[in-house]
Amino acid sequence: MKIKNTTLKDCYIIEPTVFEDDRGYFFEKYNEDKFENLTGQNGHFVQDNISKSSYGVLRGIHLQKGEHAQAKLVSCLEGKVYDVAVDLREDSPTFGQWFGVELTPENKLQLYVPRGFGHGFSVLSETAVFAYKCDNFYNKNSEGGVLWNDDKLKIDWQLPSEDIILSDKDAVLSTFDDHNF
Repeated sequence: MKIKNTTLKDCYIIEPTVFEDDRGYFFEKYNEDKFENLTGQNGHFVQDNISKSSYGVLRGIHLQKGEHAQAKLVSCLEGKVYDVAVDLREDSPTFGQWFGVELTPENKLQLYVPRGFGHGFSVLSETAVFAYKCDNFYNKNSEGGVLWNDDKLKIDWQLPSEDIILSDKDAVLSTFDDHNF
């Protein structure tokens, strides 16, 4: 497993060591000890989530606030997504900055999104199956988020805006300047 820094403090790309031969491949998707030693972050995850979405779906930008804040380790199991993390920690040197990476089953990359970050992704393929490992349990009353097309963040979701499909909830999230996260 290799850890690559992103432009955001405490946010990492995890690249597995893949063993391939004529039968296929094998890799260790996650190892708590290795993860903690390489990142210095708590790697104890308590909840796994899977979502399936079609082309153009944009999920986010979401976060859990307060005592229910969640760090996430995310990957794409089928299809192709553009995954985005936004640093919403006001005391961070990278506050208000975002990072995006394409995740696919072929590149086998994962993104570690720490607590206090917003997270979202857009589906670039016909369909995509997306996996989240979370280090805290979901709590509906602790939901927060930022509007996907916020003027201050200027996130490039790698899709034409007319192709973007949002949930009703995601269409009315607060702007970054509202600080409702």
